[in-house]
Amino acid sequence: MAKKGNTSKGWLKEHFDDEYVKRSQREGYRSRACYKLLELNEKDRLIQPGMTVIDLGSAPGGWSQVAAELVGHKGRVIASDILPMDGLAGVDFVQGDFTEEQVFDSIMKIIGDSPVDLVISDMAPNMSGMAAVDQPQSMYLVELALDMARQVLKPGGVFVAKVFQGEGFDQLLRDMRTSFKTVQSRKPAASRARSREVYQVGKGFKP
Repeated sequence: MAKKGNTSKGWLKEHFDDEYVKRSQREGYRSRACYKLLELNEKDRLIQPGMTVIDLGSAPGGWSQVAAELVGHKGRVIASDILPMDGLAGVDFVQGDFTEEQVFDSIMKIIGDSPVDLVISDMAPNMSGMAAVDQPQSMYLVELALDMARQVLKPGGVFVAKVFQGEGFDQLLRDMRTSFKTVQSRKPAASRARSREVYQVGKGFKP
């Protein structure tokens, strides 16, 4: 019985995964993660034409691709990742660890005098399957992204980050609320139901 149930679950997971994978291929998006940002944007109206957006942990470029389309030719997307990323029209990419001074300076140089409207982060650690290891690592990445957002966002700006529910989650919410007028949790349909991931949307940055 258990075996049959596991097979059914496997089939369902594959089926729904394939739906987003097929859709991304059909619509020319780089990854299924694109649909998470598209849904978040539909709900929260995050990205407007002409905005300057920073995408942290951007490879393979799905979120940057969506952001570049939405900001249009008058907007800017500055992306950064430790991993390489194929070029995208309208996206300036900086490869390296954004917490390192040289990489951070490169990003700041590209930003120049542009006020940053939005910082997005879909970063996640390489999962080991051990919560005691994975959870602290994932929270650490969110904290790094939040620190970056605090340094670059204009007053009233917005921060969106993937967070895994677990130890440190409540503390992060408290921390975010000190810098943003509102903080809300979102679970896009493209996010797997069994995943502990949610997206925290902080609006109204208070420097």
